Amino acid sequence: MPRVLIAFYSRSGVTEKLAQAVAEGAQAAGAEVRLRRVREIVSRQIMESVPGWAEGADRMNAQYEAPTPADAEWADAIVFGTPTRFGNVSSELKAWVDSLGGLWFQGKLNGKVGSAFNSTSSGHGGNESTSLSAYNFMAHLGLIIVPLGYGDPIMFQAGTPYGATAVSGQNATQPTENDLEVARYQGRRVAQVAGALATFGETATKG
Repeated sequence: MPRVLIAFYSRSGVTEKLAQAVAEGAQAAGAEVRLRRVREIVSRQIMESVPGWAEGADRMNAQYEAPTPADAEWADAIVFGTPTRFGNVSSELKAWVDSLGGLWFQGKLNGKVGSAFNSTSSGHGGNESTSLSAYNFMAHLGLIIVPLGYGDPIMFQAGTPYGATAVSGQNATQPTENDLEVARYQGRRVAQVAGALATFGETATKG
């Protein structure tokens, strides 16, 4: 049973919905899943200055534990989810990634599967570049990056070959069913690859 960690940041719930769908897909493929929300790195005062931010954070933080380096060490695969920030991953997600330096130095992340998904507020607001920016730190961590390609017919309807996406607009429009189906496919694909790598590793160890 492959172990999949989904570490995501979401402010309005859009990326959260994608994360849940990734989890559904991974579980359907037989994986054990940990769904974790990274925490804010700004003050409560700043959060309360943006309508709905503090309330959404309180709800999600009550529902999801925060990811830890121990979660990353436990996992066979790590799937990173984030809203886009100027075509890049959010500072909240990146802060957690930066906390993995100890595991990186010990080589404990080498050979694990890595994948990424994201949401944007506009159609050309960084759907592809945000996932690609996550590829940078995944490569440094030693993860085996798993993109989606076009291995499922749903990829011709939504998402990108680099990872599942959703466009929320200015009113936090929730992901479409096609968006969610791409995310489920991503979860299945990650779990299948992680499971295959684990099986290969066991076979190689036994000689």
